[in-house]
Amino acid sequence: MDRLHTVPEAAELLHTSERFVRRLIAERRIEFVKVGRHVRISESALINFVVAGTVAPLTRHNVTGRAA
Repeated sequence: MDRLHTVPEAAELLHTSERFVRRLIAERRIEFVKVGRHVRISESALINFVVAGTVAPLTRHNVTGRAA
């Protein structure tokens, strides 16, 4: 089972503010777990969020429309 992180811990791991993480939760843009009234975010949910937002770099072909 993944380690569950608090909102401050998740913000630190993502190098963002707690407010941003809370907004992700409110907008249901990141998977989270409710433990009673506490919110926790699994490590795999953080990884999935980062992977989903990863943008591949442009290649010369993408920029010029022709092969190098």
